[in-house]
Amino acid sequence: MPARLPSWAWVTGLTTGAIAVVAVLAVQAGQGTKPTAAASRPSASATADAKPSAGPEKEKEKEPAAVPADSGTGRRIVYSLGQKRVWLVDASDATRRSFTVWPGTVSPDPGSYTIGDRTEATTGSDGVEVEHIIYFAAKSGVSVAFSNAVDGSSPPPAAPDAKTGGIRVGKGDGKALWAFGTPGTTVRVVE
Repeated sequence: MPARLPSWAWVTGLTTGAIAVVAVLAVQAGQGTKPTAAASRPSASATADAKPSAGPEKEKEKEPAAVPADSGTGRRIVYSLGQKRVWLVDASDATRRSFTVWPGTVSPDPGSYTIGDRTEATTGSDGVEVEHIIYFAAKSGVSVAFSNAVDGSSPPPAAPDAKTGGIRVGKGDGKALWAFGTPGTTVRVVE
């Protein structure tokens, strides 16, 4: 009777094979033809009032920013103070969504936090109706939480003397954050 392979050997072999297949497909996809802005123009002739096409700089702006290297591993929400950006990262370290935010005047210190309380809707300290409020830190007696305005607006800059810990996100991003950020989810704050 032949020797039986342990389950870890099977898992390792299958994982290695899957990674190799994904790498081959990624290389092949990178070598394929790419559409250009010129291909979508109805005419090849230029006119005096023609507008420039979106070049590589415009396309690059649409690419999501990379998750900061010092943000840990595993399923987490990453909030960069400097970039004013949030990433929703799944257990395999893949970014599920990334978006910019409008921070309040009180920011959490860099570090790891855990989502505790969540509130469906309320009025923010600035008088704006907000929803999808996800609390994860406190600083100087101010609760720090993600939320989005019910009407979808972005907040005006807070008065310099106001102490607000709300980190506003767009309406669609707030809904995604609410679904992803269940109680106990790690929030990693980085510079």
